[in-house]
Amino acid sequence: MALVARQLREVFAATDTGQAAARVNHLLAEHARPPRLTDHGGTSNWHLHLDSHDDAPWPEWMLTSSCMAFAVLIADRQRKPGGICSSPTCQHVYIALGRGAPRRFCSPRCATRERVAAHRRAGRPEKADQDTAHPETGVL
Repeated sequence: MALVARQLREVFAATDTGQAAARVNHLLAEHARPPRLTDHGGTSNWHLHLDSHDDAPWPEWMLTSSCMAFAVLIADRQRKPGGICSSPTCQHVYIALGRGAPRRFCSPRCATRERVAAHRRAGRPEKADQDTAHPETGVL
């Protein structure tokens, strides 16, 4: 599963929609089988599979099913299916399902942490100037 996660991460690391689509196409060409409908011998509702058989190993199912979902998202939204969190302390991936401005962070928590850090960085030079001012005149 770790190998599958690394392979899928490459889709999120794509710089644009075309590159993401190319990476999904590459994974599908290497790993997917012809689409088939299955109900797992009557134990579930009919659904689509791209893996080799109903009892395929979990990593095979995960890779092919994820690529199928990414392909649908790219075709439907005409953009990358997600990205990698912009926080240098995080690097989790996220799925971008919403409309509007593109996401940069995996969660509101990471976005808030980075905004607070940027605010603190912006306030540091001003504080440093006050700390080095002459105590009696306030002049640097």
